[in-house]
Amino acid sequence: MTDPLTNLSAFQELAARRLAGFSHIAVPDAPGMRRAGVVICVVPGADGPSVILIKRAYRGRNAGQWGLPGGRMDSGETPEQAALRELHEELGLTAGPGDVLGRLDDFPATSGFAISPIVVALPEPGPLQPSPDEVHSVHHVSLARLAADDTPRWVPQLEGGRMLQMKLGPGWLVHAPTGAMLWQFREVVLLGREVRVADFVQPDWTSK
Repeated sequence: MTDPLTNLSAFQELAARRLAGFSHIAVPDAPGMRRAGVVICVVPGADGPSVILIKRAYRGRNAGQWGLPGGRMDSGETPEQAALRELHEELGLTAGPGDVLGRLDDFPATSGFAISPIVVALPEPGPLQPSPDEVHSVHHVSLARLAADDTPRWVPQLEGGRMLQMKLGPGWLVHAPTGAMLWQFREVVLLGREVRVADFVQPDWTSK
């Protein structure tokens, strides 16, 4: 059997099947809530299929933070449409509805956004063209790294609960919201476990 952690076609088949059987939770509308769509975009990588992460440009909202390609939904857009539009605007990658494998839970961020993660696979993504206005740098994390036992770290908090850190490389720790969405992707899609993430603790600086 081909390993979906090392073979993109096998990943696409597995992800489509598992996401089809996953009932995502949508955050209901509320006064003042804003909505965003982001893409968990799987592409070929040097170490096997990889997810694209970005470090945001050092200006504006979320300056310098780790994130997934994506952004605010425009009026009349679906989360999928917003996520794919932002993928093109931020990285120059074109994806259509046929590239979408499914959707994970909305994440209610402390910034006031409900973030909808859309899972996409691009076997032939073409060259990246990062927008300097929005993207400081582009990084890849392999599916094998995401699935590794030592990737999630749980840090106890003084006020109770635990904060998730996704250890994606040396000195590379990603927290909620992005870390929470990557953890749910890991658990649901890569490992076949049904988990929820809406109550994950977020660092104070993610609300700015």
